[in-house]
Amino acid sequence: MSPTPPARRLRLGLPRRMFSQVLLMQLAIAAGVAVLATGLFLAPLSAQLDDQAMRRALAIAQTTAAEPGIADEVRTTPPTADGPVQKIAERIRKATHAEYIVVMDGRGVRWSHPTPKEVGRTVSTDPHLALAGKEVMEIDSGTLGRSARGKVPLRDSHGGIVGAVSVGIAYDSVRARLIHAIPGLFAYAGGALAVGALAAWLISRRVQRQTRDLAFSDISGLLAEREAMLHGIREGVVALDRVGRVRLLNDEAQRLLGIGDESVGRSPDEALGEGRTADVLAGRVTGTDLLTVRGQRVLVANRMPTDDGGAVATLRDRTELEQLGRELDSTRGLIDALRAQDHEHANRMHTLLGLLELEMYEDAVEFVGEVVGDHRVTAEQVTEKIHDPLLAALLVGKATVAAERGVALWISDHTRLPDRLVDPRGLVTVVGNLVDNALDAVAGTLRARVEVELEAEGRTVVLRVRDTGPGIPAEQRELIFMEGWSTKTPPAHRKRGIGLSLVRRLAERQGGSATVGEAGDGGAEFTVVLPEALDVPDREPALSTPAAPQSAPGSTPQSAPEEKS
Repeated sequence: MSPTPPARRLRLGLPRRMFSQVLLMQLAIAAGVAVLATGLFLAPLSAQLDDQAMRRALAIAQTTAAEPGIADEVRTTPPTADGPVQKIAERIRKATHAEYIVVMDGRGVRWSHPTPKEVGRTVSTDPHLALAGKEVMEIDSGTLGRSARGKVPLRDSHGGIVGAVSVGIAYDSVRARLIHAIPGLFAYAGGALAVGALAAWLISRRVQRQTRDLAFSDISGLLAEREAMLHGIREGVVALDRVGRVRLLNDEAQRLLGIGDESVGRSPDEALGEGRTADVLAGRVTGTDLLTVRGQRVLVANRMPTDDGGAVATLRDRTELEQLGRELDSTRGLIDALRAQDHEHANRMHTLLGLLELEMYEDAVEFVGEVVGDHRVTAEQVTEKIHDPLLAALLVGKATVAAERGVALWISDHTRLPDRLVDPRGLVTVVGNLVDNALDAVAGTLRARVEVELEAEGRTVVLRVRDTGPGIPAEQRELIFMEGWSTKTPPAHRKRGIGLSLVRRLAERQGGSATVGEAGDGGAEFTVVLPEALDVPDREPALSTPAAPQSAPGSTPQSAPEEKS
């Protein structure tokens, strides 16, 4: 037989849901405030009623003492139950609803009293203060019980004190007024409590909707998980409130944007400065997977609005992926060039084999010399003008790719670049981007040509890349430097609109500039100025100046497409 399960104990305590806890706490606060307010009101009410009763008694006593002839009657007539003083006092007592009005002489003998037999007897309380000329208010007990009393001196027409007047208000009437006021006070307190309970319920319902009826422990757990997630993921998160101010930044967003906690509470424009990144975060640029450049980083941003009118933006670092994409493009170009060279090499080998079989040995030697000499001349002409090995290798490779695409890549005779670049990789990025864009612009056109010119002026490097393409309209010459703006169809592995933006960023980071204008042949001419791009030389080496070729004055052709039959 299975054991009997233990009985469940009744658990007492606060409910788990935030709605219920907030409602109970607010009801308790409202009830406590109502009780406290009632107690604070009742505490001075009793003293206030006592004071009012004593002042009323004092006013009646003053009125009685001022009654014409009463002082003379006390001085000239004996104290009798039907005397004139008794009649005057009783008339005033009945008119004012006082408990008693006692008129006494200087010895404390009563001349009036609500009980006629007390007339002629000495008063039960000490009247010396009133007989001394002072007015007295007090709560005291006498022959008629506890009462609120007022005592004043009784003066004759010459101002001399001949006695005193004592008036009493029954204390039971004061207590009755207090008790009578309590139900009304409780009614007001109950009404205030009901209004407070209704307000507490409405506020709790709002809290319930906003917190999705979660318990405090659930919210605490969610906050802990949120902090761990925000600071643990390798994706930048920026939260903005309904007026567009930054209210949250995780660690990755601070790293990617180069800002800190001081940006919280500011708008994106204030935190980042004007630019595309601030426009994306502020929602002025819409879309998905928006490209933007921050410093040297290529970022992909997505922005989603929230129910409270704010927004959350996520940032992903695509710098390495973008570099890999460009390297992939370069690799594909080199592969295409190698494939073309392989095909051309096979044709040349067939030609050489035919010359040998025909025993035309001198022609074969001349043919081999021409083929080898073309490639050697191309490399030599580049290295004579550009002494940096990375940049020279880049332009030799680009010349091969250009020849495969039917484009003549020229190095201007004005080009002079010593081997003392501060940032060779940065300049390689700038030249590579501009040459690639120029090749794309002129590929497939007649007499396609791209010309590269690099000049060193002190520590400044001036780069110009010209092409014979269609050029860039004047209204688009600033747009092309914006992140994500491009007229080309993006490849599958990456997005367009980054290269020229990086060129301008690299130039501006060194205090230079990147601009575009119209070339002499009607195409585009990009000019990049890089101040302090060269180290200060110990001694400037003399650079040889090769003779200009006859085919193109002012420029040296590095590669041109061969005409095929």
